[in-house]
Amino acid sequence: MISATRLNSTMKALRNVLRFYIDGFREMTLGRTLWAIILIKLFVMFAILRLLFFPDLLAGKDTTERADYVLENLIPEN
Repeated sequence: MISATRLNSTMKALRNVLRFYIDGFREMTLGRTLWAIILIKLFVMFAILRLLFFPDLLAGKDTTERADYVLENLIPEN
């Protein structure tokens, strides 16, 4: 069991780390622009490119058709 003083000091350390990052992000000027660019790029990579290059091949099939499709593609023919 964790003692109350150790838990209190751990919580205080976590609060200090959190406050450090919050103050750092609040004081950013160029960093905000860079983070916005990063988030936009991630959105493009995961949302738009996924729709274009990774279509849902199992859409519109019932469970037996899905099972057959997966089985055919997992087991190579000799």
